Amino acid sequence: MDKYSIFTINSDVTHGRGYVYCLQYHIVWCTKYRKKVIIGNIESDVKEHLYRTAEDLGIKILAMETMPDHIHMLIECKPQCRISDAIKVFKGNTARWLFLTHPEIKTKLWGGHLWNPSYFVATVSERTKEQVTNYISSQKEK
Repeated sequence: MDKYSIFTINSDVTHGRGYVYCLQYHIVWCTKYRKKVIIGNIESDVKEHLYRTAEDLGIKILAMETMPDHIHMLIECKPQCRISDAIKVFKGNTARWLFLTHPEIKTKLWGGHLWNPSYFVATVSERTKEQVTNYISSQKEK
């Protein structure tokens, strides 16, 4: 690049047709009433299902950790991905699938809802990616 370039290209960028991008999001969502239902076999099943769902959506999960009452994910997606729609699919598909494969979860919740309707999402830059990844991986240690 010449000395007049207004930006530098990060090695983590992806090239699309006519565009270059690096879009990463830190996402957190909680179970309804913060009930601790993501435990035991359910925890590994949730992770596996989220990885499959992400693959179907064309989303790459860079880091993920589940806690008994919430999930942290660091994802990377294309500019065409509407993050609100992706989160809706993650939450909806996982809830439906969990209720079918682990019906015992329904006894811990009332109203038939697994997830709180809210969620947290923040963009992640190349400067904060390592911090967010370390934060997510440290969640189990707390």
